[in-house]
Amino acid sequence: MSTATYLYCVVRARRQPDPSQAPIGIPGAERPAALKVTPSLWLIAAPVPLDRYGPGALEPLLGDLDHVARIAVAHEEVVEYFAADRTLTVVPMKLFTMFSSDERAVADIMKRRGLLDAAMNRIAGAEEWGVRVTGGPPRSAAAAAASPPSGTAFLAAKKRARDAMTQAKVAAAEAAVATLDRLTGLAREVSRRTAVPPAGMAPPLLDAAFLVPDAARERFKEAALEQAAVCEQAGAQMTMTGPWPAYNFVHFDDER
Repeated sequence: MSTATYLYCVVRARRQPDPSQAPIGIPGAERPAALKVTPSLWLIAAPVPLDRYGPGALEPLLGDLDHVARIAVAHEEVVEYFAADRTLTVVPMKLFTMFSSDERAVADIMKRRGLLDAAMNRIAGAEEWGVRVTGGPPRSAAAAAASPPSGTAFLAAKKRARDAMTQAKVAAAEAAVATLDRLTGLAREVSRRTAVPPAGMAPPLLDAAFLVPDAARERFKEAALEQAAVCEQAGAQMTMTGPWPAYNFVHFDDER
């Protein structure tokens, strides 16, 4: 059976990483293995069958979101397994990063060694956390919008409703700015995300990834909880996810 080499991530380690307890990886692939690039640099990779992952077989399936999602989850599980070991520095690869052989994978990484070293130095000893702040309707909006009996009272109520909506938007936006400012002070880097929301949905007031040093993790989480309370008081909602591999702070794969 013809195979390609599927690459999950690149790992910097003092000794060979042990993938024996790692997740099984993407459907149809062999179990992940560690391929040596240098004594301190390893590829976490696996052979995949070309009749399933070759261009002719894979491309028709890319429009099947459920199929792609299953592969993406399995890919992420492998990356997260190694990223959870804080003695390692892990550069995650994009989904469907493949090479014709192990030798080609190693050679490609060696060619980009300078970019890779810079990326690893950037994220070493840190992890990614995501924070999103979204707005909500003002709590008094329903009462303010209730239709009173007289025309004058109706106009006054409409003005109060507009004022309440404006004040709520301002308060929520200020809470989002305060959240960004406070959490930025505990992070090594911040990446603002600008994905277009689904039709009919307002964009978030804040959608950011924070590269947080390990030493600041607990302070960052405590500050985030406090800011979530601030946002709630302002009529906004804050959600935090993580820790994640540092996808938003590694760009060396874009040079490929």
